[in-house]
Amino acid sequence: MKIIQIVSRVIVILLFLSVLVLIIAFARGYRIDLRSKTLTPTGIIAISAYPKATKVFLNGVFKGATDLNMTLPPGEYQVEIKKEGYTSWSKQVRLRGELVVALEGLLFPLNPSLSPLTNMGLTKVVPIPQSEKILIFSEQGNPEKDGIYLFDLGKGPISFLTPTKLILLKQTIFDTIGTVDFTKTTVSISPDNKEILLTFPTLPEEISYLLSLDEETKVLTDIEASKATLLAAWEQEKASLRKKILEAYPKEISKIASDSFGIISFSPDELKVFYQAKANVTLPIAINPRLLSTNQTLEERSIEMNNTYVYDRKEDRNYKITHFPQGVDNSTLPEKELEQTDYMQWYSDSKHLVIKEESKISVLDFDDLNKQTIYSGPFDNSFFKVTTDGRIIILTNLNPEANKLPDLYAVGIR
Repeated sequence: MKIIQIVSRVIVILLFLSVLVLIIAFARGYRIDLRSKTLTPTGIIAISAYPKATKVFLNGVFKGATDLNMTLPPGEYQVEIKKEGYTSWSKQVRLRGELVVALEGLLFPLNPSLSPLTNMGLTKVVPIPQSEKILIFSEQGNPEKDGIYLFDLGKGPISFLTPTKLILLKQTIFDTIGTVDFTKTTVSISPDNKEILLTFPTLPEEISYLLSLDEETKVLTDIEASKATLLAAWEQEKASLRKKILEAYPKEISKIASDSFGIISFSPDELKVFYQAKANVTLPIAINPRLLSTNQTLEERSIEMNNTYVYDRKEDRNYKITHFPQGVDNSTLPEKELEQTDYMQWYSDSKHLVIKEESKISVLDFDDLNKQTIYSGPFDNSFFKVTTDGRIIILTNLNPEANKLPDLYAVGIR
């Protein structure tokens, strides 16, 4: 009797262990292959997208709508995400057993909306870095209204506060130095975005004024004699801010970035840096062993001078951005001028780049894939800005026969 009890207990334990092993194997992605009668490792492709309920195609075959998790055997797969009335997104995936590949597609409407933001007649527009504010220069021949204003995109239509604040009337400038041309005025912005330095190309020499962005300036004081010292101090402060962000990057990368990166901009979450190489150098492996379930786009660790790249700190991967002009010798430019590059900006999600081209604006993944045109209507090629809520701000004149000057418009793409 005891022997039977012992055998029964052993059988129960073995059955329990067998079931436990099967559960663990199933949880890790193993499935029973009926043909070979073996446990076969599988992987998972997890797909999400904006907007929701987009169609997912695997190797051209419809599989369902997002969000979607597909358990599949190891292999190469072409994933496409589509939705009627929107751009499409695709990526080649190499799936390995027991691993999860997460894909996130961002689609944009084929017919974006346009919403007017100003009605002031603008001759010059200057975005304030890392903020929702834009400096606008208005000239409609009205001495009581023409001047320099601060437009705050963060104050929406339901805000009780006006989004436009007067900084300096043009009449005040005229009363001080006479007639000036706003289109030829240069603007430098302090690192804390609280002051601007205006320089007017008057004869026989330039004249510069320091203005606060918190209130209207009614009396102008020429600071041309101390301008160089002020600008040097601002650049030093900006360099310190860049250095502080780079300190959070791997030491091996931070050292090379300080010496060989012409930093154009950090992503909003500061986990990625968009830069132009100032020298030929090879980026060392900072995360070793390498992460398994990461972005599978081919990276470039041998960077070439004057080419542009995005380095992803989280995954320690580096991608060449071919859609940015390559081979242009900017190696002698200070980073303060590289930062003024208005050809490309980060999208608000820190996962995409927005490109301003000759006659259109496009978005691409930060690894240089999935370029999508989001706006190809009329706009002034000298300006565009990405907002934190995913809109694109442009300068355009939709009725040139009635309006002499353009105004700000929001392109609705979300």
